[in-house]
Amino acid sequence: MAEKKEEGILETVKTVLWALVIAGAFRTLLFQPFWIPTGSMKDTLLIGDFLFVNKMAYGYSAYSCPFAACPFSGRIFASEPERGDVVVFRHPTLNTDYVKRLIGLPGDKVQVTDGILFINGEAAPQVPAGAFEEIKESQGRFGTIPQCANSPVGQGAVCEKDRFIETLPNGVEHMILNARDNNPLDNTNVFTVPEGHYFFMGDNRDNSTDSRVSQRAGGVGMVPAEYLLGRADRVMFSAAGKRLVYFWTWRADRFFKAIN
Repeated sequence: MAEKKEEGILETVKTVLWALVIAGAFRTLLFQPFWIPTGSMKDTLLIGDFLFVNKMAYGYSAYSCPFAACPFSGRIFASEPERGDVVVFRHPTLNTDYVKRLIGLPGDKVQVTDGILFINGEAAPQVPAGAFEEIKESQGRFGTIPQCANSPVGQGAVCEKDRFIETLPNGVEHMILNARDNNPLDNTNVFTVPEGHYFFMGDNRDNSTDSRVSQRAGGVGMVPAEYLLGRADRVMFSAAGKRLVYFWTWRADRFFKAIN
């Protein structure tokens, strides 16, 4: 009886260990967890959103490969990234993971004029979609204070931003926010996206250090294909508080929310 009991315990331990190995491999090979730390993608993604990055959406690169040594230095795409995808990528110089919307493909010419996005000379139309409202207060672990179109706004008051539905040339529609006009990034030069690179922007257009800002100035600049980690498809969990245990700050309406 003792031997059978020991064998049973051993089998249980083996089962648990294999389950942990499989779960770890699943996480490493297929999905990567990601917490949203800033408001650059509001209102598509909010500070405190938790999501899994689909690492197989585009295939593996030297940066998304989970192994110490990978058999390639570039990227072989399983499928091409599409304009409008919400993508998590490694910042080319800061060694930090970022999440932005893919705007410019290799060879594209991208420009922003008076807050309107132009891709290859074609305007991405914006249709008013009401106001985005939030409380002006410290948000997330970085204690970010939101920008407000209805400033001056006191702490604890309602902070508003103008919201628009933007339609990209391939028909992808998504929300963008505008906190103020005549922001320095509302008017840019024409950016030509090099081969093997991509151009990204945040949906919260006045609060996003993205490809409109050069890497020398601390921006994203043009992102090489091999730095793409995967596509963000769905918010799994969301909490507005600084700690996960603050259950009263959970946003149940965002659980399992598809990312558009």
